[in-house]
Amino acid sequence: MDSNNQYPDYVEKTIELIVSKGQEPIRLDVYITNAIANATRNKVQLAIDNEQVHVDGIARKGSYKVKPGDVITCVFMRPPPLELLPEDIPLSILYEDEYLLVINKPAGLVVHPGFGNRYGTLVNAVLWHIGHREAIPLLGYSEEEDESEISLPVDDFIDAVNISDDILRPGIVHRLDKDTSGLMVISKQSSITPQLTKQFADRTVQREYVALAWGIVKKDHDIIENQLAPSPRNRKIFSVVNKGGKIAKTEYVTRSRGHFASLLQVKLHTGRTHQIRVHCSSIHHPLIGDVSYGGNAIAYTGIKSTALKRKAQECLEIMKRQALHARILGFQHPITQEHLLFEQPPPVDFIQVAELAEIQIPDDLLVFYPQTK
Repeated sequence: MDSNNQYPDYVEKTIELIVSKGQEPIRLDVYITNAIANATRNKVQLAIDNEQVHVDGIARKGSYKVKPGDVITCVFMRPPPLELLPEDIPLSILYEDEYLLVINKPAGLVVHPGFGNRYGTLVNAVLWHIGHREAIPLLGYSEEEDESEISLPVDDFIDAVNISDDILRPGIVHRLDKDTSGLMVISKQSSITPQLTKQFADRTVQREYVALAWGIVKKDHDIIENQLAPSPRNRKIFSVVNKGGKIAKTEYVTRSRGHFASLLQVKLHTGRTHQIRVHCSSIHHPLIGDVSYGGNAIAYTGIKSTALKRKAQECLEIMKRQALHARILGFQHPITQEHLLFEQPPPVDFIQVAELAEIQIPDDLLVFYPQTK
């Protein structure tokens, strides 16, 4: 399997359904959707359109009315079982001992495997780094569970089995979005994972971010506090809600302002998914390059000159992700009890965009600590 291919070869699966006596005449697509677990009407209809569904050996339309005794044959494709595959992926390691390591994660690196990102993740890299060479089958997987999850048709990838996050992310005690760069601590021994996780849960960990937001942020300092919940229009992103969400609190300081963007220094008082990105968008200053929250277009109407508009557009061409970097990470070592502190300045794309916007990055945000070798 090519580790660059996030969608592995599917395994063909044939399911045969025999319509029972007394069955009311209903549409074929409705019957299959009701008969097979986790099959949706759209997926079933697509399979029918692709002639993957036959009744008594004949490809039928979704409008066909089933009758008792019909033999329905459905050919589905499902992904193979998940496994953790150690991969020789370079890591920028700032600190390591026998218990943990601290890395500077590049933008574009997914933290842990999932059904749509089986390979090329931070977990795959860490497994290789600590000496694993063989694929690790995931505990909790069973053929029985896999049978209930059907992919329709060949090019539609869904979860093959319901496996908990803890199994998929060994050693991961906190996460950064795929396209957020910056500092992460990773447990190398399962015995200390709960101790590190608790520090994040108790908010005793020092974490600070820097971000480039569209527009001229007026306030020098502010705290945004509200509730966040999955967006009803797209469950993969989040939005501010009046009730029914989880409390989210973000504090920021505006460190510098340019012609069409601002540099923010951000602290999280809670740790909700996409919190900084949602909050910046909610105050009409989405992060530059943020596709999910309105930052992938020029989100500032105050640009007057053509030259500045060209520069703003160039920022988008450089910043192919949200302009967000986890700059500071500090925590207590769970074994030695030593307080460890790390600082990493933002990467090249971030600095290039700041220069285009004529944003001055203060010297204290460009510190390396501890000094890299």
